Amino acid sequence: MNNASAVNLLIVVLGFILLVVAIIVISFFGLWFQARLSGVKISFANLVGMKLRKVAPSTIVQAMIMGTKAGLSLSPHHLEAHYLAGGNVYAVVKALIAANKASITLDFTKATAIDLAGRNVLEAVQTSVNPKVIDCPSQSSGKTKIEAVAGDGIQLKAKARVTVRANIDRLIGGATEETIIARVGEGVVTTIGSSKTHNEVLENPDLITKRVLEKGLDSGTAFEILSIDIADIDVGRNIGSELQTAQAEADKNVAQAKAEERRAMAVAVEQEMRAKIEENRAKVVLAESKVPEAIAEAFRNGNLGVMDYYNLNNIKSDTKMRDAISEMGDKENQED
Repeated sequence: MNNASAVNLLIVVLGFILLVVAIIVISFFGLWFQARLSGVKISFANLVGMKLRKVAPSTIVQAMIMGTKAGLSLSPHHLEAHYLAGGNVYAVVKALIAANKASITLDFTKATAIDLAGRNVLEAVQTSVNPKVIDCPSQSSGKTKIEAVAGDGIQLKAKARVTVRANIDRLIGGATEETIIARVGEGVVTTIGSSKTHNEVLENPDLITKRVLEKGLDSGTAFEILSIDIADIDVGRNIGSELQTAQAEADKNVAQAKAEERRAMAVAVEQEMRAKIEENRAKVVLAESKVPEAIAEAFRNGNLGVMDYYNLNNIKSDTKMRDAISEMGDKENQED
């Protein structure tokens, strides 16, 4: 009985093992057979190991088939490592194939480094073969043209197109398209601003491209600038005239403020003088009010006689008459 149980258990175990083997063979046979037919040497054990290592065997096999058919020698272990690192295996292999066909030097290590750096390695290779055109300013910036003011105060609005080619050696750590756009915009503004007149720029738009290219704007970027073309240039506002008008208005306001200040000071001085005059009049009135007292005191003391007082009144009357005649003469002169 014990022997029978052991035999049955052995049969069950063998059956389970055969079932597992059958499932593995069925699961990987098609992939293995496809690899063999394509000239890719890879074992069943390697395929099973990929599955256990959480690697998609179909991805690795398909990538190796593409590379082998293109004449590349790829290692499944290197492809697995890139897959586990989160890289795009298909993009790397396609980039290697494109670079090989275009006679561009690109090895597997550099391609995977570019891919892991977040750059589209396939697009980079394609741009190396087929240069791309970048609009300055870009549509994402919300601006349609680069605005700058020439030496004569006239505003110019320009739009540039930059033809660039990817530089494989500088893709890792190199600046992106945004840097190219910013540098070209800065170069355009500097060139227009250094021009004496806007007509100088309108007559020679290539002056902008020459000066911008001389600055080496592709330094430290992932691209090589092939050419810069001015697609369009328009005349904008007369900024210089507007600034002069605004300055004149400001100067006028300052002059008016100073004139108002001077007028206020003159009014204050006039009021002060009037106050002093009124004060002096008050003093005169006060002094005149003391004259009768002085005369009376002089009479009492014998210092003033009747004839003296009479002569004093005659002098006062004569003075008033002369003043009246003088006022009448002034009025007649004014009427004439």
